[in-house]
Amino acid sequence: MANPTVLTGTPPTPDRERGSDFAELSRRITAEGLLRRRPLYYTLRFGALALALAGGVTAFLVLGDSWSQLLVAAALSVVFGQLALAAHDLAHRQVFSRRRPSEAGGLLVADVLLGMSYGWWMNKHTRHHANPNHEQKDPDVAPDLLVWSRRQASRAQGVARFVGKHQAALFLPMLMLEGLNLSFSSFRALRGPSVKRPVLEGTLLVAHFAVYFGGLFTVLSPGKALAFLAVHQGLFGIYLGSVFAPNHKGMPMIEEGTRLDFLRRQVLTSRNVRGGVFVDVFMGGLNHQIEHHLFPSMPTPALGRAQVITERYCAELGVPYCRTGLFASYGTALRHLRNVGEPLREAR
Repeated sequence: MANPTVLTGTPPTPDRERGSDFAELSRRITAEGLLRRRPLYYTLRFGALALALAGGVTAFLVLGDSWSQLLVAAALSVVFGQLALAAHDLAHRQVFSRRRPSEAGGLLVADVLLGMSYGWWMNKHTRHHANPNHEQKDPDVAPDLLVWSRRQASRAQGVARFVGKHQAALFLPMLMLEGLNLSFSSFRALRGPSVKRPVLEGTLLVAHFAVYFGGLFTVLSPGKALAFLAVHQGLFGIYLGSVFAPNHKGMPMIEEGTRLDFLRRQVLTSRNVRGGVFVDVFMGGLNHQIEHHLFPSMPTPALGRAQVITERYCAELGVPYCRTGLFASYGTALRHLRNVGEPLREAR
């Protein structure tokens, strides 16, 4: 698919009224039973995650004050990445259909185990799903230290202006801070309207970091504790970035005033990643990003079958459908970062 930097409005097919293209796809997906809950799958997946976390904590306690703990830190970064993917599925009600168990599970996994506010992230991610890659409405492409379009680059000031010039090269090092950034943003959000239970979430976040830092500096010497922290949080951030960056980065941006129906807004701004079972597990099903955006509550194991149906349907409509390899998607995302930062490098 040739990806322009900015999307313009794309009309629906002539024989269907606006909005009905998705209704037909939804009918086909529902007929296949792909929106049914999968309790056995999630029981096994969450059980495996619990065992992995318990194993990591046990290894940490058994090894004691040893540099071998850096291997434990690396292993736990993967476990934390998988926990983040589990929190994501809970937030979208892929696990439970009802709000209360989904929220309880989300608070446990996100706040208690990861040190990230479930309420803040839920609010942010919901806005992303409603308007993916929209320059004004998607918080995931809001200009901060990084810029995601040439329009944003032209307005960058201060540190963001310097970072924007070199953001393709700085992207990976910056990802190493992403885990800590999520925790910092969570505490900062406790004062804002996005967190509906600030006292509860604040208490859970403080409890998480009391146990996390208390464990590190009780079991390990200060130098080893800081090294563990750097390896664990750095690799955790890289894992998160490697899962989420391929999904939308480098896909077209949407400017204010552009009108697209729901199906096209989700399909044209999203990218799927090929790779089989390994990539499915590594990315927690988010390699089927197009189908996830069209049907956010669809359980992870149903996304593969939904992908086949959706790709065929998009071909019927003549809607471009982007699907590429994992490393190719990273290359596209980095080229996009370099391309949109070009005006900053050319400016005197």
